[in-house]
Amino acid sequence: MRPAAFVLLLLVLSGGFASAQRSEVGFGLGTFNYTGDLVRTYHLAYSTPAGTAFYRNNLSKVVSFRASVTAGTLAARELPLDAAAVQRNASFSISLFEAALAFEYHFLDWRDSKRPMRYTPYLFAGFGLFGISGYQNKPEAYSNVQAAIPFGGGFKYILNPKMYIAFETGIRKTFFDYLDNISDGDVTRKNFGYGNPNDFDNYFFVGLTLTRTFYDIPCPANPYR
Repeated sequence: MRPAAFVLLLLVLSGGFASAQRSEVGFGLGTFNYTGDLVRTYHLAYSTPAGTAFYRNNLSKVVSFRASVTAGTLAARELPLDAAAVQRNASFSISLFEAALAFEYHFLDWRDSKRPMRYTPYLFAGFGLFGISGYQNKPEAYSNVQAAIPFGGGFKYILNPKMYIAFETGIRKTFFDYLDNISDGDVTRKNFGYGNPNDFDNYFFVGLTLTRTFYDIPCPANPYR
């Protein structure tokens, strides 16, 4: 599925929730990061700029649904683990676009008007597609659009009745080993150009978001029915 088609699917699905009590739109700025054959663990030095925009619908006081698009640059340089990695000295820099659906669970009933609370931690999980571009040469034939499972958590704080901010961090678990354009090769030979064929690459989004809430105004009931 192409990214444009998936964005259209998000809009259709999110429109189906329009009758719920509250709708929200927001945007955020943050960073992408990566783990894979070049960098095995999360490394702040390889944080690159990213931004996100989303629609959210609150299905209940503690559960929300959201549709989001996130885009930015993903880049890293070899952090060598052995002599072969030193010889390889690989690096990459690509553009990444993600479209995702997710559900959020809030631990505190922060929308209870009888017990005002200005904050809540939350968790989220869902499904997404991402597209990549920017490679000069491909070692293998593969699709530039792949699936991912986004999940993570965050913390929301109410600024006023219609606006709040949130800090969020999340991982995108992929089923793809070419974010860094390096994967397996001939396992009978030691070749510094190959990576680990037994794991997939992953990427992360960490950022701050600002959300605007819109309240649905119910139609008055007819007392003469």
